This record gives sequence, structure tokens and C-alpha cells, in this order.
Amino acid sequence: MNRIADIGCGELEELGGARILLGVEGTGMRATEWAEENRADVERLLRENGALLVRGLRFTGSQQFGTVLKTLFGEELVQYTYRSTPRTELRGNVYTATEYHADQTIPQHNENSYSNRWAMRLGFLCTTPAEQGGATPICDSRRILECVPDALRARFEAHGVLYVRNYTDLDIPWTEVFQTDDKGEVEAFCRDNQLDFEWVSDAHLRTRQVNQATAIHPDNGARVWFNQAHLFHVSNLEREVRDSLLATIAEPDLPRNTYYGNGDPIADEDLRTIRALYEAHQVAFQWQRNDLLLLDNMLYSHGRTPFSGNRQVLVGMARIHGSTPGAGIA
Repeated sequence: MNRIADIGCGELEELGGARILLGVEGTGMRATEWAEENRADVERLLRENGALLVRGLRFTGSQQFGTVLKTLFGEELVQYTYRSTPRTELRGNVYTATEYHADQTIPQHNENSYSNRWAMRLGFLCTTPAEQGGATPICDSRRILECVPDALRARFEAHGVLYVRNYTDLDIPWTEVFQTDDKGEVEAFCRDNQLDFEWVSDAHLRTRQVNQATAIHPDNGARVWFNQAHLFHVSNLEREVRDSLLATIAEPDLPRNTYYGNGDPIADEDLRTIRALYEAHQVAFQWQRNDLLLLDNMLYSHGRTPFSGNRQVLVGMARIHGSTPGAGIA
């Protein structure tokens, strides 16, 4: 099977409880050739399904992966700026996936949904599957919104989410987050992206921004849960780490935290509800070498499970979309 023109979403294979798997074993084609020939149909399936796992291609390295993504997404890959996690940049705006310790879980999140600008398309390539664990579970953001209790959803939609970040030696420094050591460039970025900023000291930058809690997909009108309140909130830390931090620094100086957009605190219980919904509805599969996972970043979130052994997953992003900063729906 070289072409996928006759395949609909209903013909995709089930994996982890969702129809996302497109097997292309035996095509005899290089990944770049396959992408060129099937670009339109991959786009069709992604628009309809929101997630697609292509299994059976052959990749020779990160540069070819970047070329495949540019072909499939129809645009240059974007640089990862205003960062929230450590990554290694390879070539052509291809990055390693978040480099947190192997024993840690990375909660479900839509990439850069803490910002007012984000990529609409994500591509992941597994170059080295973990010996155990290390899945990249995904979750339908439409389903999460449907399941959030009405009163909680109303609070979030009425106010949005306030993200407060302090860039010190307790977290990623501002030079890495903004990819520059020039304070003038940082300030220009903040102004251009409607980030309130304050230099608390020469080495301590604080930013504040209210962004969307939910959003409307620009292509299909789907309503989605689209924020990282549960991930940035101090309750996402292990209890021991949280207590230690709060015993050392004041709450306004925490490396990152979230509030309702009007400044009111978000109850831990409310965020436990959100995390439980992600846990209940996520779809997980075991990576195989050269698996290519393509996501509509608004329709599907992603995360990572703990793992043992070596693991490498690469990522590239494209098609920047933005919202108007503030409360409510983008």
C-alpha cells in the first residue's frame, strides 16, 4: 500500500482504545517520498481524526524527520521559544521531547496552551523506544471539555487562567526560556506577546499573563479544553517539594503557579478533577522505533509516562495560531 487515498478514519487500526494507527509496512518507500506522495491524505486524516500514528516508515535521522514534517505540514517548522521545559535543539527546529527525569510523569497538556500563540501541528518521532514504559499518551481535548463539571467549566471560562512565572535558579532561567541573554530582547518579546513583566532583581524576572481556559478550533469550530492550569499550579508538585518551597519562599515567588484570571486561587480539588479526567480518558500505546505520531495540537493533548533504559523521542511544530489574551474562549 503506497497511497492512502481510500482510507477513512474508520479504517484506521485501533491502538490503545482509539482508531489512530496507519500501518504502512511494506511500502518500500523512503519516509520523504512517502510524505510527498501522501501529504494531502495525511492532512485529511489529521483534520478529521486529530491524531495519527504512522508505523512502518524508515527514517535515517533528525534531519530527515524535519523534512518529512515540513512536507506533511506544508510549512517550515517553528522555533521553540517562551519555553517551559528543558529540551535539546537539533537541526532545523527539531528538538528532543521534554527532558525530565525518567522516573517522572509528564501530565497531559496541549503544547504552549499557557501562551496566546501555539503551534497547530505537532510531530513526534521515536528513534529509541524505552526498555519499559516511556509512552506518550494522548487525550481528546473535546472530550475533556465535555466532562469538566459545569460549574467548574463556567468559572474557568468566565475568568481564564493567570500564569505567574518566576525565572530564577529554582527553575529554567530566563536566558533559556527566551533563548537570549539580552534583557531588551526579552522585554520586546513580552510586549509583543502581551506578557506583563517585572525585573525583581538583576537575575530574577517575573511574568504574568491571563490566557484562555477553553478555545474554539479555527478550522472546525470544535470547543476544546485548552490550558495548563493543572500543570503550572503548585499542587502539581510532590507534597514534599511543595512544602519545602513554600517554607523557603513566598507564594508570589514560586517558579510557576496558576490562578483564575481575576487573581482568585484555584482550589487543589478543582485541579484534581481535571487531572482525573485526563487520566480516565488518555490513550496510551507502546512506542516502536520509527513510529511517527502526528497531532492536531488543539484537538489532542499529550504527556509522558515514566520509563527505564534509554529513550529518545524527537518533536517538531508548525502552523502558529494565536488568540486574544484575556479570559474566556479564544
